[in-house]
Amino acid sequence: MADDLQKLNIGCGTSPRDGWVNLDIMPGPGVDLVFDLEACAGLKLPYAEDSFGEFRAFHILEHIQNLLELMQELHRVAADGAILRAAVPHIGSDTSWADPTHRRAMSATSFTYFAQPTYTFADYGYRGDWDLQKIYYKIGRKRAGADVDNLDRLLERVEIERNIVREMFVELRAVKPARARGVGSIADCEIAFLFED
Repeated sequence: MADDLQKLNIGCGTSPRDGWVNLDIMPGPGVDLVFDLEACAGLKLPYAEDSFGEFRAFHILEHIQNLLELMQELHRVAADGAILRAAVPHIGSDTSWADPTHRRAMSATSFTYFAQPTYTFADYGYRGDWDLQKIYYKIGRKRAGADVDNLDRLLERVEIERNIVREMFVELRAVKPARARGVGSIADCEIAFLFED
């Protein structure tokens, strides 16, 4: 990836990052671009295709109603191989719906919808293509209990237990040109746990 590509901090709020383009819906200290992400259905970000090599979206995606449009627009401005790192509350956590501004709950499977090979259920016009590379589940060490060293058992528990995962981090990779819709498969992704005391 070229070193001259920009980095986009999506929904920076009060945490702008040095060396990044800091985007938020509200003006504020360190905000470089004021933009409503819900507008991606009709407006484009003011950047050319292939402008960005890295994206950061921490606790933003769960707030977006028009998520397919946003992911497609991020794909447009992403260079091939660009990395998008996102943090969201996990679907099995009460925090997914505790905040009244959350529009959706998300699981690891939610992120596979952004890859054309697995975008097969219906055609909503989405043309972006992001491969799910990594998933990290943040779990309290006490909550994991005796399973702290048993990845398979912890993955089973993630699927069936409420509030075991506090937060989920994902890493997606932009694929350009986009692959054919519903053809092929996505690569296996890395799954890991981050334990907190």
